[in-house]
Amino acid sequence: MRKLNKRTKDNIQKVEKRLYQQEEAIRLLKETANANFVESVEAHISLSIDPKYSDQQLRSTLILPKGTGKKKRIAVLMPLESITPEYKQLADIIGSDDLIETITKGQINFDILIATPDMMPKLAKLGRILGPKGLMPSPKAGTVTTDVKLTLEEFKKGKVEYRADKTGIVHLLLGKSDFPEEDLLENLETVYNSIENNKPPGVKGRYFKTFYICSTMGPAIEIDISAFKL
Repeated sequence: MRKLNKRTKDNIQKVEKRLYQQEEAIRLLKETANANFVESVEAHISLSIDPKYSDQQLRSTLILPKGTGKKKRIAVLMPLESITPEYKQLADIIGSDDLIETITKGQINFDILIATPDMMPKLAKLGRILGPKGLMPSPKAGTVTTDVKLTLEEFKKGKVEYRADKTGIVHLLLGKSDFPEEDLLENLETVYNSIENNKPPGVKGRYFKTFYICSTMGPAIEIDISAFKL
C-alpha cells in the first residue's frame, strides 16, 4: 500500500464525514487542491440505475457555462464541397475522404470528431478504430449534425458528453481548481440539473445515491443532494 505524504494526510483530515452544501464543498475543494500544478475538478455521481436495462441508461450532453478549462482539438468530417473558410477557421482539423484516410492509418490527433450525416456510411468501417477511443460520432453525443457551425461553437464553449458507466456512475470534468468559486458552482449546478432532467424512464424511487467532487490530487467531498434546486 502506497504511503501517504503529509500534504495528502492533511487534506484528508480537513474533510469531515458529513454532507456539504455546494458552496462550502467548493471552498473546501479549492483549499485542498494544493498540489504544485493546477488541478482538474471532477464530479462523480452514483445513480440508482442499472444500465443493462435499456430504460435505465443515461447518456446525454450539456454545455458547462464556464467551460472545462481544457482545450480540446476538434475535427470535422464533411463533404469536400461543403467546406468553407469559416469552418476551416472554427475547426482544428477539417476534411472529407482525406481525413478518413488519415484516420484509417491510425493517425488520430483530435479529441472530438464531428460528422455530417452523409459522411456516416463512410465512417462505419472505422468503428473498430474510433469506437474504443470514444470518438465515433453519434446523434446522442451531439457529434452528428447538419449544423456544423453551431455544433463547433457549442463544443468550443464547453459542451461535453456524459454517460453512466456499467455500475451507474457518471464521471464529469467540472473545470480547474483555479476557477473562481462562483464559476465552479455554476458548472456544478448545471451538471446536477442536466442529470436530473435526463432521468431515465425506468428509474423508480430514489434517483441520486451520492454526489462527490474532488480535485486531481485532493480528497473526495460529498455534497448534500437535497440542497440542489432545479
